[in-house]
Amino acid sequence: MLDMTKPDPEDAAITLTQVDPAVILAVIPALNEARHIETCIRSLMTGSPALRSIPLVVADGGSSDETVAIVEGLKGEFPNLSVVHNPKRLQSAALNLTARLEACPDAKILVRCDAHSIYPENFILDVAQSLATQGAASLVIPMDAVGETCFEKANAWIVDTPLGSGGAAHRGGKASGWVDHGHHAGFDLDWYRRIGGYDETFVANEDVEYDHRLGKAGGRVYLDASIRIKYIPRGDVRRLWKQYAGYGRGRARNAKIHGAKLKLRHMAPIVALLGSGTGFVVSLVYPPALLLPLGYAGILALASAFVAIKHNSTCGLFAGIAAGTMHLSWAWGYLSQAFKHARQ
Repeated sequence: MLDMTKPDPEDAAITLTQVDPAVILAVIPALNEARHIETCIRSLMTGSPALRSIPLVVADGGSSDETVAIVEGLKGEFPNLSVVHNPKRLQSAALNLTARLEACPDAKILVRCDAHSIYPENFILDVAQSLATQGAASLVIPMDAVGETCFEKANAWIVDTPLGSGGAAHRGGKASGWVDHGHHAGFDLDWYRRIGGYDETFVANEDVEYDHRLGKAGGRVYLDASIRIKYIPRGDVRRLWKQYAGYGRGRARNAKIHGAKLKLRHMAPIVALLGSGTGFVVSLVYPPALLLPLGYAGILALASAFVAIKHNSTCGLFAGIAAGTMHLSWAWGYLSQAFKHARQ
C-alpha cells in the first residue's frame, strides 16, 4: 500500500538542493548482454552533457559473448564508461563491488541500471534528484515491459497486469508514494553502507531482502512514478521459468530469514500449482477433479485470447503461456526452497 506522507526534512541524508553530478555513481550489472548493452548505455547517456562526467561502471560477471568488447568499443565515445570484473557473477555482488571499489570519496548516490532496460533521457540525473528531494534511503521506479520478439511482446503485455505480476506497484504503476519495496533505481550510499549493501547469498530477490533490512533499520523507500523505464522481458519459456523460479526461491529465503509474510498476490501462484497438481492426481480416481487444472488452463486461454484481441496480434496468444510459466515456476521455486528449509 502506498503511503503518501513525507519524512521529516531533518531526516533527509542528502541535501534537497540541485544534486551535483560529482556525487553520483552509476552501475550496470551485466552477464551475456551483447544484445542489449549498447542500447542501454546509449539511452543512459542521452540528455544533459553532465551525464558524460558521471562514472558509469559495467560490472561484468564473466560474459562469454561480446558484452565486454562492445563496452570497450564505446569508451572512445563515452570516456566516463568503465568495466570491472565481477567474479561472483551475481547482480548483488556487482552493486557491492562497485560501491566498495569504484565510489570516489565524495560519492553520495548510487544509481542502479539494468542491461535489459531502455532508459528515458537524463535518467541518472533524475533518479539522483528525486532521491535527494524526497529524502529517501532508496528510490524505486515503475517498469513498463516492452517486447521485440513475439514471445517477448506477449510476455510484456501480460506481465504488467494483475494476472501477470499480481498488481505490484512497480509493474506499470501510476502513483508515486512511499512503499515497502519496488524496482531499485537509486540508493543513498550512506544508507547502503550502513546496512551492509546487498546480501550476496541471494541469487534473486536481493532487492526484496535489502528493502526488508532497510525498513527495519528505519530507512524509507520512495516510488517515483514519473521516472519510468522500458524493460525487455525474457524471450522464451526456459529463461522465463529460470527467472521466476529464482524469484520464488528468494522469497522463500526471505520468509525463512526475516519472517517476511506472503501477500495475496504471492499466494495465488502457489494455489494454482497445488490446486492444479492435486486435481490432476485425484482425477485418476475421481475424474471431476480434473476441473481444477482445466479451469486454470481455461483462465490462461481466455487471457491469451483477450490479449491477442486487445493488441490485434496473434503474438498475444502466447500471453497465457507466459503467465502460466511465471505462476508455476515462482510457486515451484518457493515451495522447493521452503521444503528444503523444512528438511534442514
